[in-house]
Amino acid sequence: MPSAVCPAPQSCPACPVCPTAEPPKPAEKPLQAAEWNELTGWTSDDPSAAFSAFVASCRNLERQAHWKPVCASARELADTTTGALRSWFESTFRPWALVNPDGSRNGLITGYYEPILKGSRQRSKAYPNPVFGPPEDMIVVELAELYPELKHLRLRGRLDGRKLVPYYSRAEWSPQESKRSPEALLFIDDAIDLFFMQIQGSGQIQLTDGSRVRLNYADQNGHPYRAIGRWLVERGEMKADQASMQNIKAWAKANPSRMTEMLNANPSLVFFRELPVEGSGPQGAMGLPLTPERSLAVDPRHVPLGAPIWLATTRPNSEQALTRLMLGQDTGGAIRGVVRADFYWGSGPEAGSQAGKMRQQGRMWVLLPRGYQPPGV
Repeated sequence: MPSAVCPAPQSCPACPVCPTAEPPKPAEKPLQAAEWNELTGWTSDDPSAAFSAFVASCRNLERQAHWKPVCASARELADTTTGALRSWFESTFRPWALVNPDGSRNGLITGYYEPILKGSRQRSKAYPNPVFGPPEDMIVVELAELYPELKHLRLRGRLDGRKLVPYYSRAEWSPQESKRSPEALLFIDDAIDLFFMQIQGSGQIQLTDGSRVRLNYADQNGHPYRAIGRWLVERGEMKADQASMQNIKAWAKANPSRMTEMLNANPSLVFFRELPVEGSGPQGAMGLPLTPERSLAVDPRHVPLGAPIWLATTRPNSEQALTRLMLGQDTGGAIRGVVRADFYWGSGPEAGSQAGKMRQQGRMWVLLPRGYQPPGV
């Protein structure tokens, strides 16, 4: 047999060169200068209610130099007809479009309200669910005092020996309720109603003696808010477009043995303080009464509290336009992001019906004093 002939050695092909990855696109600035004609529906709104809410906000705003002359002008304004107010806003403010980091300008607009619940000063079988003020053993650390760049952030915890550990989650708090019962502000008849009052941040309580009091947000346990609607959707209990407050309450009544499991899916727990029922609504984050259908909860990292905001969205479960001048007077644990807001509908069942159905897309413009340059722009 002839001997095998080995093939001539082949040179190795050159190793492929991986293309250089494109650098990540820088995030868009959250505020971008705009013109009045960009504000959808601007000329169709009567700004009177928003103007009154703005004057109230001036109690806080005028402590800042760039707001002081604007607030003085508002108080001195003699002509408060619709046209005159619109002209005053146009001559006094400049609109700035709120823009998400990815450059998009649409965001989620939800709704909230002040529920009216039944309660008692005494715990009983009919009123078994306690409402608490901020616990004495909860320690609050204001991070901005140590790190100014962490403004609006704080830690909440408790001491375990000499160690600061996270405060009790909702599930961990439940065993605490019995021994802390003497510290309760009052007691509510329905656990799911109490849960939703914590989400709303306030509520009116109709007591057994016929009187009524207001419970307002006082503090929170430091755990992140988790939506129980999402928990139900992830477990196939309902579809995403069905996860309204009304449907969640109906699910809880139909599944009483699983209600605690559902509620504990949200580790966040809210503590309250008692106030008299007065003014146009509960106190927002500025310590001022909220104005029904004119107050928004916003993320204060991106929107200055107290500032006027033009909102262009649609009514709950509808394509009907909802465009009006609002005031950013509140905050919320679930309100995170640039184009993100919670629309305050007012008190009672009708407001609750609107708020529970609201999950719309919308755009927002914040109005800032002319000549003022926002930080980072």
